[in-house]
Amino acid sequence: MKKRKKTTNKNRGLITILNPKSPISEQYRTVRTNIQFSAVDDSVHTLIVTSTGPGEGKSTTVANLAVVMAQQGKKVLLIDSDMRKPTVHYTFQLPNTIGLTNVLTKQISFVDAIRETEILDLFVLTSGPIPPNPAELLASKSMADLIEMAKEQFDLILFDAPPILAVTDAQILANLCDASLFVLSSGKTDREEAMKAVEMLKAAKGKLLGTVLNGRKEVKSSYYYYYGHN
Repeated sequence: MKKRKKTTNKNRGLITILNPKSPISEQYRTVRTNIQFSAVDDSVHTLIVTSTGPGEGKSTTVANLAVVMAQQGKKVLLIDSDMRKPTVHYTFQLPNTIGLTNVLTKQISFVDAIRETEILDLFVLTSGPIPPNPAELLASKSMADLIEMAKEQFDLILFDAPPILAVTDAQILANLCDASLFVLSSGKTDREEAMKAVEMLKAAKGKLLGTVLNGRKEVKSSYYYYYGHN
């Protein structure tokens, strides 16, 4: 597990670090609470966050959710499983020379590929080099083995998954994980596409916990996040 030097908190999109008392940060904590309440009977150990298409805020959502989960004292691992357009390494200012693809192809061990962040109890597995066959890697036995290893070491594993309508990757992950969270962008996400994406998640036998709506303006604040059960 590689350590990193401390840097100034200029982390992209991490409002839960830059302004933890803001209304948006509070909404992330509300999402965290609702996830915990929704999993009273069946605890959520692995959770994927996806969207219908790119640019709807799923990577920002999962990164901030990882932060507030770790701030509560959970040992959290955020895995960038969007191996086509990875962004987690940018968000946390980490190198991406090695990562998930290297672990899945057995070039490096799971433990050696994990990186610490500036946030206590929050660790990251970046995507690594972009492979020619992301879906095949995610569906491999190596991926199933990785998830089992992660469960032994972390309280919660979050996956930044690719948009579900673009590729099959998110469906594969939804089938492997305990639950899914779906991100919508106000004024951008098409209603019919959103309904299709939800059906695809259900078809993959992925338990959909709810949705996060972002980008909707309010009178007194720029944005808010809303979590709702399905």
